[in-house]
Amino acid sequence: MNLRVFLEIISATLAAGVGSVWLAAWLMGLTERAAAASSTRSQNLLSLSAGALLATAFLHLLPEAFEAGPSPSGLFACLLGGLVFFFLLDKAELWHHGHEHGELQAHAHAHAHDHPHDHHHGPHQTSAAPGGGGWAVLTGDSLHGFGDGVLIASAFLANGRLGWLAALAVLAHEVPHHMGDLVVLRQASASRRWALVKVSLAGAVTALGGSVGYFLVGHLASSLPYVLTIASSSFVYVALADLVPQLQKPLTARETAIQVSWLLAGLVLVTLFSLG
Repeated sequence: MNLRVFLEIISATLAAGVGSVWLAAWLMGLTERAAAASSTRSQNLLSLSAGALLATAFLHLLPEAFEAGPSPSGLFACLLGGLVFFFLLDKAELWHHGHEHGELQAHAHAHAHDHPHDHHHGPHQTSAAPGGGGWAVLTGDSLHGFGDGVLIASAFLANGRLGWLAALAVLAHEVPHHMGDLVVLRQASASRRWALVKVSLAGAVTALGGSVGYFLVGHLASSLPYVLTIASSSFVYVALADLVPQLQKPLTARETAIQVSWLLAGLVLVTLFSLG
């Protein structure tokens, strides 16, 4: 057991799983104080996340998998299979990667007026009801976080810098949907603080996934390139099937330029991080 790598995995998975929850809570606080800017903030964050996910998948995870030596045709088949797999799970509502909770302004409005809020993530589709505890949301978040942890651990086993890139990409795309989770849990919990604690605990399951991934994948070194390819298919699916469609709406030329700039910023940040 490499203790340094293991501790890095735990740190990175906690940063991605729990850090994304706290960042979401902080951004929601800003949103509630500046509701007029919420739509723009949401679009910028989605664009940045899409860019980071695509850059991590195509510039880092996939090259690392191909450099490991397996046949390209086998890895491309794995990539295709992963995309189909996530699509089928999405359709079956067993693991929905989307962020269909809508714009942040809608979140704040729904919360302020105590409206029910539908949120799709993990193996569920739920509408929070007072007193329901939001356990469907927490279960879905936990399962999704566990999977993210395994993928982050796989990236660390290939390369330390790649692991941190994967954790950064996971954090970026988890923030928007954690905003929706917090809205749901705030309606179902006695206080905002308790809702934050519940979602944070679900996010901490990412570290459990990282631990399992370290010991499982570490003993199956020959499978690592294929796990990295599956991780790539997950990131690509999230970006193209869930994030990008939310960005495809009529915009002015200036708004479009800003949106593209944030997308490119995600690409550039991941690239600069890998070169640092």
